[in-house]
Amino acid sequence: MSTDNLIDVRDLSRVFDVSKPWLNRLIERDEKQFLKAVTEVSFAMRKGETFALVGESGSGKSTVAKMVVGLLQPTQGDITIAGVDMTDPSAKADMRQLRRRIQMIFQDPYASLNPRWRVEKIIAEPLLAFGIAKTSTEVTQQVGELLSLVGLDPRDGTKFPHEFSGGQRQRICIARSLASKPEFIVCDEPTSALDVSVQAQILNLMRDLQDEFELTYLFISHDLAVVRHMATRIGVMYLGRVVEIAPAADLFATPKHPYTRMLLDAVPDLEMSGRPRVPVKGEIPNPINPPTGCAFHPRCPLANDRCKAEIPVAAEAGSATVACHAVEEGRHLD
Repeated sequence: MSTDNLIDVRDLSRVFDVSKPWLNRLIERDEKQFLKAVTEVSFAMRKGETFALVGESGSGKSTVAKMVVGLLQPTQGDITIAGVDMTDPSAKADMRQLRRRIQMIFQDPYASLNPRWRVEKIIAEPLLAFGIAKTSTEVTQQVGELLSLVGLDPRDGTKFPHEFSGGQRQRICIARSLASKPEFIVCDEPTSALDVSVQAQILNLMRDLQDEFELTYLFISHDLAVVRHMATRIGVMYLGRVVEIAPAADLFATPKHPYTRMLLDAVPDLEMSGRPRVPVKGEIPNPINPPTGCAFHPRCPLANDRCKAEIPVAAEAGSATVACHAVEEGRHLD
């Protein structure tokens, strides 16, 4: 792993057994079925940057996020964070030391908060678990500081989660994630359940906190407008594979992969430039029975026989890394 990288993910894959129970398979003479949620995903992240994963629902973004923080075990591949191999069973002691430096912000702020606990207890839990605060006075003080940091009143600690709006709940989730003084935070669609005006407040808060504490974000989203505001670099996923990785400005200015172009063409033209909108055509295939070759070829306007037979390998294309036969061969729409 490069010494410049805080996180290094290599050839990460996850397969789920979605077979029917053994007796049903025996009676109905069915074979086992496996769902390839993530296939050979690789990326690296430098300290202090925001790397975003985007794609349609079912592309495997959240599965990658859960594997990176240890909520799911990968079927194969390596995850290295701050020099610690998270997939090595012999590194358990190092992983325990690393746990406090990794946190996650979930998509639904209400579902991720214990409705029976007061906010002060929710935020205090990591402080006590990692021994950051030992006395009740220290806990009360640090909980109040964290609530103030995310724009809430320290007196809000006596309330329950249901007494807050969606945006306020997400601020509580952010305060809880900051309690252990992490370096790396995985954000799994943290604003998708919020109103647009509240989204902007939360995103600006996250940017300010990143600048203040030099945080590193893995940002999962399907909203390209949000990604454009947050990301340093972007990885585009399709049916479990990363098809393009590029700096955010370059990806929006000159997208290389046909799927990336299709996603950007479907974004509403808020600047009223007259650019024609092209809706995303077709649907994401069934991951249990994916297409042969390049999984995107049934929807791709540049597909040929090679695309139907051969899985593309990621290669450098300017500032981007792209897995596409059409880009490699220089094919263009007539």
